[in-house]
Amino acid sequence: MISFKNFALRRGERLLLSEMDLALHAGWRTGVVGRNGTGKSSLFAAVRGEVEADKGDLDLPNRVRVASIAQELPSLPDPAIDFVLGGDAAVAAVLKAEADAMAAEDWEAVAEAHQRMAEVGAYDAGARAGKLLHGLGFPAETHQRAVATFSGGWRVRLNLARALMTPSDLLLLDEPTNHLDLDAVLWLEQWLLKYPGTLLLISHDREFLDNVCTHTLHLHGGSAKLYTGNFTAFERQRAEQLRLQQITHEKTQAERAHLQKFIDRFKASAAKAKQAQSRVKRLAKMADTEAVRAEREVRIDFPQPVKLPHALLRINDGVCGYPAADGQVVILDRVGFGLEAGDRIGLLGPNGAGKSTLVKSLVGELPLLAGERYAHPDLRIGYFAQHTVESLVAGTSPIDHLREISPNVATQAFRDFLGKWSFPGDRAFESIDGFSGGERARLALALIAWLQPNVLLLDEPTNHLDLEMREALAEALSDFPGAIVLVSHDRHLIGLVSDTFWRVADGVVIPFDGDLDEYAAWLRARGNAGELRTPTATPVAAAPAAEPAKPKAKANPHKLLKAEARVAELEQSLSDIDAALADPATYADATKAADLGQRQAALREALEQAEGDLLALYDAA
Repeated sequence: MISFKNFALRRGERLLLSEMDLALHAGWRTGVVGRNGTGKSSLFAAVRGEVEADKGDLDLPNRVRVASIAQELPSLPDPAIDFVLGGDAAVAAVLKAEADAMAAEDWEAVAEAHQRMAEVGAYDAGARAGKLLHGLGFPAETHQRAVATFSGGWRVRLNLARALMTPSDLLLLDEPTNHLDLDAVLWLEQWLLKYPGTLLLISHDREFLDNVCTHTLHLHGGSAKLYTGNFTAFERQRAEQLRLQQITHEKTQAERAHLQKFIDRFKASAAKAKQAQSRVKRLAKMADTEAVRAEREVRIDFPQPVKLPHALLRINDGVCGYPAADGQVVILDRVGFGLEAGDRIGLLGPNGAGKSTLVKSLVGELPLLAGERYAHPDLRIGYFAQHTVESLVAGTSPIDHLREISPNVATQAFRDFLGKWSFPGDRAFESIDGFSGGERARLALALIAWLQPNVLLLDEPTNHLDLEMREALAEALSDFPGAIVLVSHDRHLIGLVSDTFWRVADGVVIPFDGDLDEYAAWLRARGNAGELRTPTATPVAAAPAAEPAKPKAKANPHKLLKAEARVAELEQSLSDIDAALADPATYADATKAADLGQRQAALREALEQAEGDLLALYDAA
């Protein structure tokens, strides 16, 4: 049992939590929720013993084993599977002892090591580590690859695998679904349901919280309140409390009406029956939670498109991929994909399968290797890429960004628009250097909305958004009259917004006849049948790999080593700049901070290019 008694916690001068009195019992899976800045991560740090309470007590059982995800990204020569095995210190130690004894031909020590291996479960440890890696999307051929050769997002996954490998009575997971594709999220969900210890989980993925958690700890306004049940149960209980304060329900009433309208219109349609049934499930989850939703302060909207033609964008018999020095890297072949006004399409499939490649091809950022891309003359695309937030210009304000897009528009028009996106008054003139990740993501979406697009192509738009902002985005997208293509591991968002789903995997793009629950069932059935879920890309770099379009010569080993060294060098340089930008003292010199921001953007671009070059060489190897 974890016990908090009159517990208080500060960050600098700001009081995060006060008078916290509650107990978390063994075996509970507790979701910790609340707006950004309410103290969720600081609470985890207190449980780990990294910070002390400013008042009161935090009691943990004696000898409790605590596991959590490391924040630093490892850059090690160790094979990935050995890094994961290292999460179990006892297993790692006995395996090393056995290897040393074998090397020294000390057969007595070898026998002792084997006895110890049986005691700590080392004989099947490699298989357990391999299963963790496979479940998190690492193909078998990457298990022996050095940790340092993986890009940042995949090293985050390695840290998660190592935490899951660590024997623990208490598991602390802070945003574990970040950098995971939907397939890996579904696998992790099943793993956590079987975890025998106590789980504390921070997540902004409400479906993940709903399916995993038995309890919900809500941090709000300096207080902490424990609720029995998952996130939806918490919303209903909190809604009942807020209803007593006569919270208005108009916004959610409109959202429910939107869902009901879809259900009424399409429930008799064979083509849309599954999607209508999915909306029925979503509507049932929303029942009696209007007050919680009405409490939200964030409201966003996408303006009506200037023009909305019916046939907007299409790829006919397309080949999507990348040019390479020795030919072409084909990611997707024979793509037939079109968008009409009102389409809402969710893309499903593992990371590296080609979802981002398809989106870039639709945007026109990535020219087709073959086939035809048709765009209506009045097409206006709003594109949110995975690195859009990082591309915002350091040292400038929200109004500066809008003025760059529309230099002849009056400042007051910018202020009125930004006020609707929760940048009121002087906030519109503040430098984005002081903005949180969520505020930057909101600004990036606002810049897209300013363009009044008729097509939204959104690739993981929720990575920096908290639950409140995700709900606001879901509502705004539900009201958007144009076409939407959405890539997201947030099942609540993609399930609420999407009318149809397409699966991107194995080099093709095909419709998926079903909803997200059926996709999860399909994945489980596929796994049970013995068919391994193997991404088509090797998780070395940000860009996905695939079979080449035509035979290519073998990669030059010297070029391969040089390309690997270049990626490692750029990642280290970027890591150094990220650390400098994370230091508040940096911003005492505005010129230096702006220069670092520009260097950061240039390094990100160079790293993306270097990873693409390395990927092409791996493909030829």
